[in-house]
Amino acid sequence: MKKNMNRLDHYQKLDKSRLPYHVAIIMDGNGRWAQERNLPRSVGHRTGMESLRTVVKLCSQLGIKILTVYAFSTENWKRPQEEVSVLMGLLYEYIKKELDELNREQVQVRVIGRLKELPARAQQEIKRAVELTANNNKLIFNIALNYGGRAEIVDAVRKLASLAIEGKIDPEEITEELMQQYLYTADLPDPDLLIRPAGEKRISNFLLWQIAYTEFYFTEVYWPDFREEDFLKALDAYQNRKRRFGGL
Repeated sequence: MKKNMNRLDHYQKLDKSRLPYHVAIIMDGNGRWAQERNLPRSVGHRTGMESLRTVVKLCSQLGIKILTVYAFSTENWKRPQEEVSVLMGLLYEYIKKELDELNREQVQVRVIGRLKELPARAQQEIKRAVELTANNNKLIFNIALNYGGRAEIVDAVRKLASLAIEGKIDPEEITEELMQQYLYTADLPDPDLLIRPAGEKRISNFLLWQIAYTEFYFTEVYWPDFREEDFLKALDAYQNRKRRFGGL
């Protein structure tokens, strides 16, 4: 009952006219959550999927337009092969299981990262999800897979360098706005709010270019325990910030 009251309190305090347009989340703490319960890390990853379902649903209900989640980084390949296989399997399972409902709810699925390095089965399911939901316009659900902020910037610079070599652009004319056009998130506004659960206070190579003026929210709650009340707390904290973007 107390948790429900807290959730209601946070919901009622929200100013629906000042919600973030774009929320980004580093889904952290699955492994530690499992280890503290003497469970396999795979159980933590699977339980974390419930948190993802909750947040996607809330964003859609509240009218938040873009949700970007950090699902698998370019550095995550360094983890034990068994864990990597579990993560890839869960990715395939999540998309396959949730796709019809996401489509019914007018959620547009996008995936960013170096996707050609993912297993063929995952690539096929991603392609199907992206194509099926391409015309949906209620929520853009952006999944970062085999993603790294530095890799994204390198890929953008490579494209610009190729254009310069071909004589299609003058290097002196390269601006921040032009660079933005060659990022994975080219047509999306930068995140307003970045949420990182599980107590860590670092960026972990996520959206390095895009979060220059993003508001950060850190919580000790592990991602598998992150639910509606925790998301509403983050939104409440965001609404109490004064965003100056370098000005006064």
